[in-house]
Amino acid sequence: MKTVDLNCDLGESFGAYKIGNDSMVTSHITSANIACGYHASDHNVMNRTVKLAAEKGVHIGAHPGFPDLMGFGRRSMNISPDEIRNMVIYQIGALDAFCRVNGTKLYHVKPHGALYNMAVKDKSIAAAVVSAILDYDKSLKLLAPFGSEMTVAAEKAGLEYACEVFADRAYEDDGSLVARTKEGSMITDENEAVNRVLWMIKENKVRTVTGKDIYIKADSVCVHGDGEKALAFVEKIRTKLAENGIDVKAF
Repeated sequence: MKTVDLNCDLGESFGAYKIGNDSMVTSHITSANIACGYHASDHNVMNRTVKLAAEKGVHIGAHPGFPDLMGFGRRSMNISPDEIRNMVIYQIGALDAFCRVNGTKLYHVKPHGALYNMAVKDKSIAAAVVSAILDYDKSLKLLAPFGSEMTVAAEKAGLEYACEVFADRAYEDDGSLVARTKEGSMITDENEAVNRVLWMIKENKVRTVTGKDIYIKADSVCVHGDGEKALAFVEKIRTKLAENGIDVKAF
């Protein structure tokens, strides 16, 4: 039986501002990438989200991003690789503290937003992210897209990783995500998203915005927790995968 992980970016509320439907979504996923206070979240949200994930048996990952609450971590920043390493370590450590006090553990790290997209293509940034994870805890895994500079750096450094695909994002011909500023960057139709996910898992292919079919590896499927249809997406994906004999479990 084929197996795949279903992950979601969670814990992205901040103070009085609520983003996403974490309490409902966690009932349908197997891994959660929890914001660590830089692009979103705060100490209260982090503790609450970790506790929620632990209660639901969901594997927890750190979701570090750029220090950009106003831009939700989706704006590129000119930061040195050494500072990026320290920034990632700082955020992993913060989330790990809440895991410890809630009697659970950290399993993986997935960069967020602009940091993720930059590390996909930039060797020095990818190496900084990998170095931060290894220096903090060698047992943690990296969650990153197949063929990215992050997976190349992880393999070179001996860091375990899992390859991620996106249910709700469009792809460029080089395997990178279509920038959110471009039309058609987001997949909003539930049936289209579910069928794309199934094809990515069964055939290891995805159709790009130009209509080209490219190879992709799907160890884990991501749905963005801040999306309007996040709950509907994870519910329908779970149902469709079960109908096709695909087991959903944490990587």
